[in-house]
Amino acid sequence: MFRKVISKTSLNKRAMSCFQTKAYINGEWICSKETFPVKNPANGAVIADVPNLKAEDAQRAIDAAKEAFYSEEWYNMPAKGRAALLKNWSNLIEKNRDEIAALMTAESGKPIAESQGELTYGNSFLDWFAEEARRVYGEIIPSPLANREIMVVKRPIGVAGLITPWNFPLAMITRKAGAAIAAGCTVVMKPSEDTPLTALALTQLAEEAGFPKGVINTITTNKAAPIGNLFCSSPDVAGISFTGSTEVGKLLFKNSADGIKRVSLELGGNAPFIVFSSANLDVASDGAIASKFRNCGQTCVSANRFFVQEDIYDDFMTKLKEKVQALKIGSGDQTGIQIGPLINTMQFNKVKAFVDDAKSKNSEVVLGGNPRKDIGELFFEPTIVANLSKDTKLYNEEVFGPVVSVIKFKTEEEALRLANDTRRGLAGYFFSEDMRQVFRVARKLEVGMIGVNEGLISTAEAPFGGVKESGIGREGSHQGIDEYVDVKYVCLGNLKY
Repeated sequence: MFRKVISKTSLNKRAMSCFQTKAYINGEWICSKETFPVKNPANGAVIADVPNLKAEDAQRAIDAAKEAFYSEEWYNMPAKGRAALLKNWSNLIEKNRDEIAALMTAESGKPIAESQGELTYGNSFLDWFAEEARRVYGEIIPSPLANREIMVVKRPIGVAGLITPWNFPLAMITRKAGAAIAAGCTVVMKPSEDTPLTALALTQLAEEAGFPKGVINTITTNKAAPIGNLFCSSPDVAGISFTGSTEVGKLLFKNSADGIKRVSLELGGNAPFIVFSSANLDVASDGAIASKFRNCGQTCVSANRFFVQEDIYDDFMTKLKEKVQALKIGSGDQTGIQIGPLINTMQFNKVKAFVDDAKSKNSEVVLGGNPRKDIGELFFEPTIVANLSKDTKLYNEEVFGPVVSVIKFKTEEEALRLANDTRRGLAGYFFSEDMRQVFRVARKLEVGMIGVNEGLISTAEAPFGGVKESGIGREGSHQGIDEYVDVKYVCLGNLKY
């Protein structure tokens, strides 16, 4: 059976009302003989064991979602009804805010203030799509013939397979499921094995919100490949939405080709952060902290490569160093903590290897650069590395950790060339008070999202997504629903007026 080792973790007992350790298929909470542990990255303690489901379990969830999609209750439910369910879900999440935030911090390691922030951000998608559900508009197109009318409607694609990451265990669910449900789809969700408890808590609240059985299904596993392959191959899964690495995204895209399946991919980034001579350096250094160190640098839109114009380089570095030194590192459940642990041993080893590689190639470690084993096994101190050579991993790859990599440049043209010299193109940031430069650089920067004099850019109202190998499709905004609808043309002929 399942264990709840609350006494060994930072999870407060008040979170028990949302503490669910079973998977959810067709309106039923299910167990399995095989389980896997969910650990607190801050101290390694086991929070709970959850079901380790297999492909046949996922197939049952797909079957349930398909049956629910075609049920009279769901298929004929008006948009207003779906909107009401999403609002109910949002209200319950808000009501249980403190409990869910504590749970999120326990399994993801992020500071409690960030968990609270993610809850607000994530819930904004349910609010947004509850409103957008009633605005999935069709159109009437003027016909070239007098006895015809051309009508265009949008219909839900069917069952959507949602694969979500560990770094935003709540917001990535609400951003995907909110849009899919608003469109009229049913969903099968596969959360990360590192952070399934937040997903199960949300599922419990969705059940309480009144969603019909089979509309929302949540499967937990630490063997993701068979589930992903099933999503790709099953003719009953109409679309897949995935947030994660570019490598896995390419595999899902390739494996979905035989079925010409709808695929939405939000993949890895390698975000440039450019500071021009005209920038307000206080604004730029604050933006650097906000963009780089949120969730210990473990965000897909985190600034990765810092390009600083040479004539303000020293002044910017002084300000940046002061602000990085002031960051407080520790367990996320403690007051005032800004930097928590890395999510797991694999990620910790990657960050350490990147920094060690830079050291071995004579890069300058301006600040930090070392593990903090005195705090816990997965803590790495906030780090600034400068004078990088082009053959370092930090220069060429996304570190996904609390490491700032700084490169000096001379001209705007050089900065753009360096910033665009990557196959990734999710987000980018630049700081300038020259408005002509703002429009020039915004036009030429090859990314899907740009922060100009701003380090935090995500919001439910704006489209989220990248270009190049950072993905296809968009989430959030009114465009987010487009991933879950088909456009249907209806020709009404032989009319008599």
